[in-house]
Amino acid sequence: MNWIFFVSRRFAKVDRSGRSAVTGFLASLSICFGVMTLIVTVSVMNGFQMGFIDSIMEISSAHIRVTAPQDFDQQAFEQQCFRPELGVVAVEPMYEAQSLLASSTGRQAASLIRAVSPDIIYTDAGFNREVKMISGEFDLSRPGYIVLGSQLARQLGLRVGSTVNMLALSGGSDVDLISDNRVFVVSGIFSCGYAEINNSYSFISLDAGQQFFGKDATKLFALKLADSEKDMQVIYQLEKALPGLQTESWRSYNRSFFGALKVEKNLLMMLVFMIFVVVGVNIFNGMRRMVFERRAEIAVLSALGGRKRQVQLIFILRGLLTGLGGAIPGLLLGMLLCVQMDVIFALIAKLSYWIQYLFTMATNPAMAMFVRENTMYQVYASIPARMFPAEITFITIFGVFSALAASWVASRKVLAMTLSEVLHDE
Repeated sequence: MNWIFFVSRRFAKVDRSGRSAVTGFLASLSICFGVMTLIVTVSVMNGFQMGFIDSIMEISSAHIRVTAPQDFDQQAFEQQCFRPELGVVAVEPMYEAQSLLASSTGRQAASLIRAVSPDIIYTDAGFNREVKMISGEFDLSRPGYIVLGSQLARQLGLRVGSTVNMLALSGGSDVDLISDNRVFVVSGIFSCGYAEINNSYSFISLDAGQQFFGKDATKLFALKLADSEKDMQVIYQLEKALPGLQTESWRSYNRSFFGALKVEKNLLMMLVFMIFVVVGVNIFNGMRRMVFERRAEIAVLSALGGRKRQVQLIFILRGLLTGLGGAIPGLLLGMLLCVQMDVIFALIAKLSYWIQYLFTMATNPAMAMFVRENTMYQVYASIPARMFPAEITFITIFGVFSALAASWVASRKVLAMTLSEVLHDE
């Protein structure tokens, strides 16, 4: 291997000027921008998607939902949940019902009413993190208090201190479908990263749920795990310890939504991966020309005893260096851009504003005073890019692999060369 590395370095030094140097530089630059673009694109998409996913799992579905059977022993259940090896960090009881809310102004809106413990904001760290109060407090200390999503409160025209009636309510046979007596006072209005929750969710206390949902209301338990990927292991252990439990993982509860997000992400990655296909074709053409130009050197190396596979390895090493020379800077640039994404969106907002302002000044100066920055960039800047080590590693390795594959295919021409024909031509 020593002479292979030596010859590869000598070829690299000779090719640092002229057309080969430009070709190698452009190939590495293409890989660099491909890796950087893919890392930034995937990380930004992760930021958008994880904002939805975190809100859904921490507020809506939890990591595991358990339906309590008729002869349910809650104390035994909680003892099993908090076994150290399971990694359960919170167990929250709750009731759910569908309702039609009506405000004093006559506005109406459908809502999912969830009855939870008044202390959930303190005992469930994930819930506390995702539920951001924009008005009032998450106060369910009294049975007559209710906390609404921001869009739901806007639809009903409610604010903190307003009253709202559960005009229609799903429940058991002992629950009145239509009633004017289920009046609640709005104690707080919250917002989260998923618009559907803001648009339809409202929270009341467990006592109020037991009072208004009826005796036949099904009690649920929301389990939060330290590691959401261990949901199936926890379900297996709980069902083994307490036969008859009805459990549901966050994977099945949100299957259609998470499936759509996964398809969207995979399609985007496939489109961006086409960058590497183009880069691979360019490396292939450059390497094939290099093999043709090095026919004499290849013949001499073969005459001195070098096997064709060893000579081919010289050009494959050149492809490896080209891939590493592009993938590593692309990795560093991509991570730097992800960390500074808020600054980048702020610069884009300023740049787009000034371009629009100058264009308006040139075409219609009277309208320039109405030009404003696009506020959506502020929204994008507030969503952090999320980098997952496995994805970043895969993208970087794929960038190097594209150069290696192109070099291997192009250098196969070495195996087809006949030593006598080359030396005869020389």
